[in-house]
Order: sequence, then structure tokens, then C-alpha cells
Amino acid sequence: MAKSVPVPAESVDADRVLAFINTLSGRPTAAPVERLNSYEALVGWAREQQLVSAAAAERLVAESRKHPHRAAMVLMRAKEFREALNGLAGAIDSGRQPNTAVLKTIGECLAGAYANARLVPHEGALQWIASAEDDLDRVVWEIGRSAGRLVVSPRLARVRACAAGDCGWWFVDDTKNRSRRWCDMKLCGNREKLRRFRSKE
Repeated sequence: MAKSVPVPAESVDADRVLAFINTLSGRPTAAPVERLNSYEALVGWAREQQLVSAAAAERLVAESRKHPHRAAMVLMRAKEFREALNGLAGAIDSGRQPNTAVLKTIGECLAGAYANARLVPHEGALQWIASAEDDLDRVVWEIGRSAGRLVVSPRLARVRACAAGDCGWWFVDDTKNRSRRWCDMKLCGNREKLRRFRSKE
């Protein structure tokens, strides 16, 4: 049996960060679709991305029900962080410098993520983990550390927006000539090709 090739950590970070930005779909349209409608939804997304374990997710949801106001504030901060990351992606994709407000929001989140983490040995190396695993901010901290690694990675320069006019999702273009246009060829790519074909009829 062939051995599976481990996915580089920087690829995982990029995928997670862009998946986080993409929790708001259809940004170019008048009615974007919000996936993070509650703190529980935020935790569910983090569980899907393997940022927290199933047991940790259950504890965080239980804690959020005890402190709904605080959970709502954390969700608001998570969305502010997401929109700042979206602003950073937009600047990278258009070849311009991100604005000061975007960098300030991202910097503050990263500072909180590392201030509330500790280093532990892991498989012959070191890794950051949350110092307060059941704190409601934990999901934001986990995303923050992934973002912290991505923003200083060469992969940041390969972030692109899907060319579909009604999508708005982000992806990393790993093609040699940086020619990829769609977040998913089977979805947006084929849909846009069909749309262009019909417009010529």
C-alpha cells in the first residue's frame, strides 16, 4: 500500500483561513449568504476544519449557552476578523497594499491568539495550543494562529478570487502560470461557461 503524502502545514493554514473567509458566500451579489449565524455555527465550522475536537466543541457550545451575551460578542469579533482577512485577500489579489484598518484588526487578533497560547512538544517539533481550551474565544484564536502563519507565507501571494460574478470565494492558485480562475471548476467554472454559451445563442 502506498504511503499517503502529508499535506504541508502552510497549505492547511491557507485552506482553513480561506474557508473561514468563504463562510460568507456570494459577496458580489446583493444578498450574500451568511453561514456563521450563531456561535454554535462558528464552533461547528471549526469542528469541520479540525481546529477543535468533538469533545472541545461540545464544551464550547455548552459554555456559550451559559454566557450567550459573551458568545455573541465573540461571534461579532470573529466576523470582524473574517472581513479584515477578506480585505487582505482583496488587496493581495488586486496588487495593492492593504489599508491600515485591515492590518490593525488582523494584528490585534493575532496578538490575542498568541497571547492565549502555549508551546508544547508535538511529534519531534513544537506546536501552539490554546492555553484556555474552554474559553469562548478559542475558535478565533485557532483561526488566528493559522492566519498568522499564512500572512508571512509565500502562499499568501497566490490567493485569488473566483472569477464567477456571483461567487466571491477565495482559493490558492497553485498552477505554474497562475492561470486558475475558478474556486471549483465543476461548480463555478462550468456554470460560467454555460452562461457565456447561452449569451451567444
